[in-house]
Amino acid sequence: MRLRALAPGDLGWVISRNGALYAAECNWDETYEAHVAGVLSAYVLNRDPARSNGWIAELDGERAGAIFCSPREGDVAQLRILHVEPFARGAGVGTALIDACVTFAREAGYREITLWTTVLQRAAIRLYERAGFRLTSEDPPARRFGDEIHGQFWARPL
Repeated sequence: MRLRALAPGDLGWVISRNGALYAAECNWDETYEAHVAGVLSAYVLNRDPARSNGWIAELDGERAGAIFCSPREGDVAQLRILHVEPFARGAGVGTALIDACVTFAREAGYREITLWTTVLQRAAIRLYERAGFRLTSEDPPARRFGDEIHGQFWARPL
């Protein structure tokens, strides 16, 4: 397994795979894929390489996952769009991606890193907890992505 910088075609792959995976695993509709496209568009158009980064994980030469780190506000970073392909789950891909994001945020001078997820993402939540993230707040259930979504905000100091 290796982590690498983004290359041409990776952003489209991340958008497509997130749309397909969340449709299959959570029954979310196309508005989630549009959400991911919006997040990644903002990432590219506003990217300051000293404050933002993204990685693709490869397992045996095949794309296996992705993660992004972006500024949230001031000296707070945000972990964005973590995903791990089903064939790569359990191989340490998620942990490696989260570690890269946290390390980058620390080295970029952020004092804290946050993320938003949903209660449905149990496996990811276990990875976040192991990486030192703690639940800071929860949204009441709301209609998003064609489903009732119970959002959670997590954070950890750097």
